[in-house]
Amino acid sequence: MAVSSSLKTPLTGQGLRRYFPFLDWLLHYRRSDLPNDLVAGLVTAIMLIPQSMAYAQLAGLSPQVGLYASVAPLAIYALLGTSGQLSVGPVAITSLAVFAGVSALAEPGSSRYLELVLLLAFIVGLVKLLLGLLRLGFVMNFVSHPVLAGFTSASALIIAAGQLKYLLGYRIEGEHVHEIVLNAVAGVNQTNPATLAIGAISIALLILFRSQLKPLLQQRTRLPAAAVTLIVSGAPLVTVLLGILVSWFWRLNETAGVRVVGAIPQGFAPFTLPTWSAADAQALLPTAMTIVFISVVESIAVAKALASKRRKAINADQELVALGAANLTASVTGGYPVTGGFARSVVNDQAGAVTGLASLVTAASIGIIVLWFTPLFYYLPQAVLAATVIVAVLSLFKPGEALRIWRMNRTDAVTWGVTFAVVLLFGIEAGILAGVVFAILLFLWRTSRPHIAIVGRVGQSEHFRNVLRHQVQTCPHVVAVRVDESLYFANTRYLEDALLRIVAERPEVKHLVLIGSAINFIDASAMETLESLLRELRAAGVALHLADIKGPVMDQLQRAGFIDHLGAERVYLSTHQAMRALECV
Repeated sequence: MAVSSSLKTPLTGQGLRRYFPFLDWLLHYRRSDLPNDLVAGLVTAIMLIPQSMAYAQLAGLSPQVGLYASVAPLAIYALLGTSGQLSVGPVAITSLAVFAGVSALAEPGSSRYLELVLLLAFIVGLVKLLLGLLRLGFVMNFVSHPVLAGFTSASALIIAAGQLKYLLGYRIEGEHVHEIVLNAVAGVNQTNPATLAIGAISIALLILFRSQLKPLLQQRTRLPAAAVTLIVSGAPLVTVLLGILVSWFWRLNETAGVRVVGAIPQGFAPFTLPTWSAADAQALLPTAMTIVFISVVESIAVAKALASKRRKAINADQELVALGAANLTASVTGGYPVTGGFARSVVNDQAGAVTGLASLVTAASIGIIVLWFTPLFYYLPQAVLAATVIVAVLSLFKPGEALRIWRMNRTDAVTWGVTFAVVLLFGIEAGILAGVVFAILLFLWRTSRPHIAIVGRVGQSEHFRNVLRHQVQTCPHVVAVRVDESLYFANTRYLEDALLRIVAERPEVKHLVLIGSAINFIDASAMETLESLLRELRAAGVALHLADIKGPVMDQLQRAGFIDHLGAERVYLSTHQAMRALECV
């Protein structure tokens, strides 16, 4: 006898593939996808190697920490994530958050600093994992687009300003952008010409590769799209190799005082558990939550965008589990907090990645570098890594986004401005908190004053529209009012006052039809207000009627006994039915 699929246990069949998504593509892997996954994995590795080293420097860590964070965590995500295109590893924003949070507690470069970074990765991983297992991914919705856009643009300026010390070749103090810029100008006579030249040429090469090389190859050659992507994505690595050759040939670290990366240990960091203390965890929690909010919103957004192109679905809760596991892995393998990177995920997708095997190839490729080839990076100028970071974050600074938001909604533009300003002046954690709080306050303000429209009949149809926007027919003894918002404690007083004012302004009105087509929810405060409104309208000689009430809302009204007080005969399926019953049609 066949066993019904509904009787499968959670750890068999579909249930097992739900918790271990790699089984889905591994058990049904197509040979035709193998070349695409291999090429995409290699292309992404070429891009990720210099990026991971540069972002580690941005986070106040040694370059090898970025490499460590790009191997085991990426492999874990490939096995547990539901996106075959998302490339997980160090990213600029997360690296900035790590530096901002941990540098306040320990000196960057010290063993204590690394100890706290590993603990931070553990906390980030644990929070993401719990959010995924408890299906609490919806909390990420509290970071609105204007908040994220304002934060990202401000962070791009902070990141770029923080790289000036590597480009100019001298120490520049300051925690905020304006302080860094002023101190950089004050100490400009200390600039190392060789360092500045290396950094400027590297920036120029990277921009040239990014903006000119791809269209040139597409127009002048017949190379396949994957080959073009490979060449363009390899630009950062080419720049790194050129920087190493120039620095090594002229021994610029000795002859010109150019700061180089220096010796990078071969092999992986030893497997160690983070050192845990309640005091350290409490001090790192604000930074961890900032990283969680920003990284998860970005990662899932990128994963969904890339998956939609292939008509595939992303499981947001499983993504949280995968990202959490990746960060937990980073904390025990010498890495630091990781997330899905937008630019390299797009490259991974364009290079043809189909399944998580592409990310496994990327992780294996970087692992080979870590095991045998790290001595090659000894003469790598830090100015080249700084140039890599600056060019990478150029695309994050989008002042035009503020203008676009302003045109759509001015209050959202204010949210963008508040977040942007607070991040620049007070830091990323304060900026995120200010943006989220401001956005929530704006939401409460908007919904506390719901749009209320008096409607009339359009011609001889059954459609009713706003009398201020359309040529409609109305009746003197009936006023039909549509409320375009769910009803809850913050807007019930406004609703009651508005409806009573509408009736007071129309002495001839005997019936008020409340249209609930846009009402999705009614809380206890709103229910009490409706009872009060019903009594006040009766006292004024006006009958209350309901039309277009949704099923769940009707259930609430019935459970509260409001329908009994109103009278079931005064509830109508549609506005047209109500107006016909009241002899207004």
